[in-house]
Amino acid sequence: MTMTRAHLVTLALALLTAAPAFGQDRVTLTVDEAVRRGLEHAPRLAEVRARTRAAGSTAEARAALARPTVAVGAGILRTNHVDDFGILQPNGQFTVLFPDIPMNYRYRAEVGVPVYTAGRVGALVESARADERATTAEGAVAAADVELEVVVSYWTLATGRERVRVLERAQARADVMVSDATARVDAGLLPPSDRLAAQAQRARQRIALIHARNDAAVAEAQLARLTGLSPDVAIDLATPADAVSVSVVAPGTSADVMVARATAGRAERLALRERQAAAHAAGEAAAAATRPHVAAVAAVEPSRPNPRWVPRADRWHTSWDLGVNVTWSFWDGGRAQAERAAAVAQADAIEARIEDFDAAVGVEVRQRRLDVEAARMAIEAADEAVTAAAEARRVIGERFAVGVETSSEVLDSDLSLLEAEVERARLIGALRISEARLVRALGGRP
Repeated sequence: MTMTRAHLVTLALALLTAAPAFGQDRVTLTVDEAVRRGLEHAPRLAEVRARTRAAGSTAEARAALARPTVAVGAGILRTNHVDDFGILQPNGQFTVLFPDIPMNYRYRAEVGVPVYTAGRVGALVESARADERATTAEGAVAAADVELEVVVSYWTLATGRERVRVLERAQARADVMVSDATARVDAGLLPPSDRLAAQAQRARQRIALIHARNDAAVAEAQLARLTGLSPDVAIDLATPADAVSVSVVAPGTSADVMVARATAGRAERLALRERQAAAHAAGEAAAAATRPHVAAVAAVEPSRPNPRWVPRADRWHTSWDLGVNVTWSFWDGGRAQAERAAAVAQADAIEARIEDFDAAVGVEVRQRRLDVEAARMAIEAADEAVTAAAEARRVIGERFAVGVETSSEVLDSDLSLLEAEVERARLIGALRISEARLVRALGGRP
């Protein structure tokens, strides 16, 4: 009779848990699929891609400064009427030198060629290219952060659901215990206080189950947001937390080797180095402004009338010109020197940030490694605790059935088993998250 009631209670709890999912769309995700969807959906990665395109376009615009330019212009000018000006020839003929031509038409095609820029264009291009490379590295940082966030959310949801599953089993056991205690109290075998104690224990477990379900629902909503799913879609997890094992580093790898690997592989450091290179290049470009610049120009100019033709005539004439322009700014009030000093100071500031980053990485790698090792050892202890608590609960349950143990001993054993199972579920999820964070600290992707 008792076992039948337990099965009915368990079935009712299962139906209650599954009821909100009826008529609801479902998606099954492995941790790799969740990461893929997260990378495809993440708005911050779209932002980084747009910034990378902008940086590439800036580099192309600066590279164009060293290429020839072609400009074409046209104009029409209406002037006031003037008296014809000319001279009287000895033969009596009047020769007009400046006729009245109120309508003036002009076309000009010009080609400019930078001959020597004192390295300014090259420095500007290098600065822009370094900015582009830094933005690309920042994109890798953002992608790694998104992956870590998705992985943490995935295992948080898995841990939350495992906790719900454990608490549902504990709730079913508590219901059975209350039923047994009620029957024995009614039969006069136990005092009423034992039934009240069982009911109080069941109420506490129900409260814990309500909170666990709420935490799991919040974790599911967070994972849905990160993977671009609708909040109304139910997510089924296909990767069990206790069935995976991440080999982060080879056994016996020293902390110094891991720190060196992280320092060399972190995209954040590469981005800082590229920003520093961009600042140095910008300083070189500023210094080049004080050096001579040489440019060549060639132009063709059809005009009507053409002022280079004398006397002026209301006819089309084409003229051309070739030239070389040299520009040398001897004194600019200290502007170029100040701009170069600002760029150098910015590069020095980035160098200080790199030193701080290297120190922080060393601490982070060691911390993440200790977290993984501690979680693995804690899981081994938790397995022993669950095994021992389950055996103790079995023995006390048998002794209670024959009237040797009290109901309080059964409740205590149920609580011990519940705490051991919940703690084991939490530690497994913590291990998966710690492994992902260690991979991220080493410069890889979870």
